[in-house]
Amino acid sequence: MDGIDGLFYAKAAALLGAAIAVGVGVMGPALGQGAIGTKACESIGKYPESSGKIQTTMLMAMALVETCAIYPTIIAGGLLWAAVYALG
Repeated sequence: MDGIDGLFYAKAAALLGAAIAVGVGVMGPALGQGAIGTKACESIGKYPESSGKIQTTMLMAMALVETCAIYPTIIAGGLLWAAVYALG
């Protein structure tokens, strides 16, 4: 293991951390968006006269949930930047 040093392990850890951050961090918001869509469709089926209000509320809730999916992506981007540029 002459050519492998601490820098190699640091890059590997950063890349693995980025993959885990995106993989795990996006599952929660994806499940949340699915639940929001399901309940909105059920509500529209029950009360079709208020579909406009339900749809507006659903879109606002999905926008809030989507922001939770952006944070792991930002963290993964920082880790990728560190692996490529900061660590050499």
